[in-house]
Amino acid sequence: MLKKVIIAGLVGGLTLIIWAILINVVFGFRYRIDMNKVPNEPQVYQTLKENITEPGRYLCNPALNESNMFPENQPVFSILYGGMGHEAAGPLSIILDFLYAFITAILCAWLLSLTSEKIKASYPRKVFFVIIIGLLFVFFSDIKKYGIGNYPLDDTLIMTFHNIILWTVLGLVISLFIKPIPKKTE
Repeated sequence: MLKKVIIAGLVGGLTLIIWAILINVVFGFRYRIDMNKVPNEPQVYQTLKENITEPGRYLCNPALNESNMFPENQPVFSILYGGMGHEAAGPLSIILDFLYAFITAILCAWLLSLTSEKIKASYPRKVFFVIIIGLLFVFFSDIKKYGIGNYPLDDTLIMTFHNIILWTVLGLVISLFIKPIPKKTE
């Protein structure tokens, strides 16, 4: 079974990488969500560079009103500074993304291999099992990205929908390799 788990994980990891290339490089999915251009970018960049010197996530609130409360219907801005520049988007980032894809797929294949023989005997059940794992990740990562200082609702829903489809595709691929243990005949 270990050999099947490794093969399923490697093919699943390759599927995740191909998915990411198609969705993000060819169709620009993450670019449209995470890389919106700021009007008068040079001035905004200079202000941020002068005022944010330590890596971290920052909120920029409107000034308090006379009641010492934040005024309603005024924007709150979220600023994320990871402490690095464009040079970090190079080989190390790509290697980490590849490792993440393969480790995720191998762990998922391993969890599927530990399920009951009844689940492993049915392709739809195996796919559903992987989708359930994906829904846990979506619930505990994507959905909680909505709110003040985070993503707007429509982007959160788009990312959630994307990741549900991604986990479905991963389930379709991994489930091809994980089979029930053949029963011994006497």
